[in-house]
Formats: sequence, structure tokens, C-alpha cells
Amino acid sequence: MLTYAARRLLVAIPTLLGVATVVFLLLRLLPGDPAIVIAGPTATPEEIHNIRVQLGLTLPGWQQYLGFMVRLAHGDLGISTRTGAPVIQEISTRVPYTATLALASLVLAIALGVAAGILAARRRNTAADVAISGGAVFGVSMPTYWLGLMLIVVFAVRLRVLPAAGTDRGIESLVLPAVTLALFSMGLVARQTRSAMLEVLGQDFVRTARAKGAGRAAVLLRHALRNALLPILTTIGLQFGTLLGGAVLTETVFAWPGIGRLLVDSIGARDYPVVQGVVLLLSVSFIVINLLTDLLYAYVDPRIRYG
Repeated sequence: MLTYAARRLLVAIPTLLGVATVVFLLLRLLPGDPAIVIAGPTATPEEIHNIRVQLGLTLPGWQQYLGFMVRLAHGDLGISTRTGAPVIQEISTRVPYTATLALASLVLAIALGVAAGILAARRRNTAADVAISGGAVFGVSMPTYWLGLMLIVVFAVRLRVLPAAGTDRGIESLVLPAVTLALFSMGLVARQTRSAMLEVLGQDFVRTARAKGAGRAAVLLRHALRNALLPILTTIGLQFGTLLGGAVLTETVFAWPGIGRLLVDSIGARDYPVVQGVVLLLSVSFIVINLLTDLLYAYVDPRIRYG
């Protein structure tokens, strides 16, 4: 397993280099001049030119790219052109907020999604199954930003039981953004769990367990759910990475000070180093999460071996 993990990490290096290259090129294609944004509307052409020189924007594109790659190889993500602070520092102060939001959303998605999927499979073609399947489709279909705004209108504006934005009220401030972010993943997990459970519940070993007198809970959890976990784990692993990326809209709607909001602010300010750093962090997160998900397969199913 260690050999497999090391091989996967080595393969990830060219992937990250490709992501860094694409991000570098796409940012240079964005309209607008970061020097003008930094200098302000009243700046003179000389001041704007001096800022461009300081940022290295007057150099040929290949020299800018080479310098970016050299700094990246040394673990230096550069300096934020918007705040003047190191990019690593800018990101590190925002990561705990995004990690808290993503983990809370993932817990909600797993707990409610798996439970709903099991119930729908257990009561196939009943009213409960139809209601859960309809709720899952609703969760997958609703745009995150629209759902967030509707939750703010209902629970913050009309009922006034939860804060609309910010982090001032601790766990209460986390409820609305976590529910907003979790609903999409919850729908996917519920649908995948239902599908996997229906397939497993029809297998011979489940009928044998029932014939031996095993209780309903034992059949569902110990026999059926454990053998249906592989596709469910795949969905959960992919959704955790999606939650980190989906936090961009959710954090913007709820003014949550995470890396998603940092990314939006940095794009608006043409802060190239921060945008590149955030995208690379999200890419690394996807790679690590996918690797951990693959390694969990062997724990769930001992028949799996990594060569």
C-alpha cells in the first residue's frame, strides 16, 4: 500500500505542474491590468508603469512563467499584490474556516444521505422512497447561490433565528452555509446509497443471513451496507473535493471568510499570486482526498490489493 501511495504521489507531480501552467496562462488572458487596479483610478501613467515593473509584468511571458515555476519549486507562492502579505499567510488564515465549513457539510451529507438512501432502499416503491428520491433530485437541482439566498430570507430575515452572514455567532453562523453546501452532496449520496443497497439486498448472502435469523438491523448494516460501501465511498470522496470548490459561491453568499471568498476577492483585484495559490491548494486537496479514498477501499474490502 505504501508503494502504491508513493507511486500515486509521484504521478500527481506532473498533474500539479499542468494545473499551475493552465492557471498561469488563463490569468494572463483575463481583461484588465492588475497595476491599474492596485494604483487606483487617479494614478498617473508613470506610477502604473512603476507598479508593472515591480510586479514583473513588463517581462516577456516566458520569463514570468519561468520565475513562477522556480518560486513554486522552492515552496514560494509569492506576495499578494492586494495586501502585500505572503500568499501562504493569506491562505493559511482562511483555510480553517473553509475546512470547518466543508467538514460540517460533509458530516451532514453522509449522516442524512446514507440514512435516507438506506430507508429508500428498504422501502422501495413506497411513499417514503418516492419522497426521498424527490428530495434528492431537489437537492441536486437547486443552485447553491439561490438556495443560500432563500435560506437567508426565511431563517435570518423572516424568522430571525439564525444569522445571515459572518462568523460572529459561532456554531449558529455555521448552520445556514453548512446546510446550503451539504444539500447537493446529500442528494448524490442518498441516490448512490439507494442504488448500491438495492443491488446488494438482492444478493444470495443477504437472503442467507435472513434465513439464519439475523435481525433487520444486522442485515442492513453489517451485511448489506458494508458490501455496498465502495461506490458510496467513491461518491463521498469526490463530494468532499467538490465541497471545497463549491465553497466559493457559498462563502460569497454568507460572507464566510474562507478560501472561496478569498479567491473571488483576489480575482476581482487581479491578485495573480493569491489566485494561483488557492487553485493549487484546491488541486492538492483533490489529489490527496482521492488517494485517501482509494486507500480506504482496502480497509472496507479486504479482497482489494494494491500492486
